[in-house]
Amino acid sequence: MNPLEQRLRYKFRNPLLLAEALTHPSIGYETQRHHFDNQRLEYLGDSVLQLLFTEYLFDRFPEFDEGQLTKLRAQLVSREGLRQFAEALDLGKYLMMGRGEEANGGRERSSSLADAYEALVGAIYLDSDYVTVRRVVLHGAHEHLETLDATAPDPNPKGVLQEILQAISPVSPTYPILLQSGPEHNRRFVAQIRWQGHDLGLGEGRSKKEAEVFAARDALARRAWLTLGNPAAEESAAGDGVAAPARVSE
Repeated sequence: MNPLEQRLRYKFRNPLLLAEALTHPSIGYETQRHHFDNQRLEYLGDSVLQLLFTEYLFDRFPEFDEGQLTKLRAQLVSREGLRQFAEALDLGKYLMMGRGEEANGGRERSSSLADAYEALVGAIYLDSDYVTVRRVVLHGAHEHLETLDATAPDPNPKGVLQEILQAISPVSPTYPILLQSGPEHNRRFVAQIRWQGHDLGLGEGRSKKEAEVFAARDALARRAWLTLGNPAAEESAAGDGVAAPARVSE
């Protein structure tokens, strides 16, 4: 077994799958020749990890609702979460990439490490089966899983909100900017979330993107979609101190 396989505690039957998972697209770009890379395996690994962590969290936290489970999964499959899994394997050291990419810090770049980890998971899945890849991933992520924080801010609140709302309706939320203020060096933006004609939340930030993120966090905290279109539920929520849809400031 090579050092990476030893870290994984998994021996590849087909070494070409491992080579493909570790090949950065920059090799093909740099040589201007067709060359396999890890992008297809990355696509597969992303889906495997989504299912794997969904199943794990569903079993481990039977008392959590959909929103809480989605929030925890987002921590695990975010770019930051995947980067941590990759760094635990020292994965950057094993990547094959173009000289220019390497000179520009490609071995330490979060996106490269996260993509390579997903590709590695996809390769293990193809080389073995779901039960095996689940064992390998959960063993490697053991310490991270033990310290999961259900109260931590969502690393991707817009993505979490999108998943929740699309489970109710195929209509996606929009993020209109209601206000721009301040001088060029200190701009402030206020974003609103609109969904099916309703206001779900507001957020303020130093950029449009930051304002949208805070608006999504506001919406996730308020969970107004649970009462929309149900006056009795809205009255009950208000009586319990749960905010009905309204404009708020971060």
